[in-house]
Amino acid sequence: MTFELKVLSPEAVPRALEKAERYRLLNEPGEAESICLDALEVDPDNQEALVTLLLARTDQFDIETASVVGAAHRVIERMRDVYARAYYTGIVYERRAKAQLRHNAPRSGSTVYAWLREAMLWYEKAETLRPTGNDDAVLRWNACARLLMREQHLVPAIEEPGEILFLE
Repeated sequence: MTFELKVLSPEAVPRALEKAERYRLLNEPGEAESICLDALEVDPDNQEALVTLLLARTDQFDIETASVVGAAHRVIERMRDVYARAYYTGIVYERRAKAQLRHNAPRSGSTVYAWLREAMLWYEKAETLRPTGNDDAVLRWNACARLLMREQHLVPAIEEPGEILFLE
């Protein structure tokens, strides 16, 4: 069944985004995502709506990941600021790793480790691009580092040496 969605008035966007943030805080990321999509329909370049949409999507990593991860990366592509793109790419990797860690799947430690290290690389990039006084990337990098130091089972994958095959 298909419905024609109603359109927000441009004046309603700021209030709608406040509601989206409240829904995120109430652990209702689907509601927040819907509101952000409505706001972006009216103002496609609204950076606040893009950030909230991204965070709402990463809030859903515990429920489903593959499609939501791709959707999150597509939101990052729409962000104008290079710092924001680097920082929020780190957020995607970090939250994906933590969701995987909560699922406690067997032998997932190396995957979680790899995603946390990828997040840390993005935070390092963001750190070089950050505005004066903004240490958010430093805080996130430290949180990832502490998690890796605390959770001793999170280690890099061990690469098995393979046989070298010579074709004649």
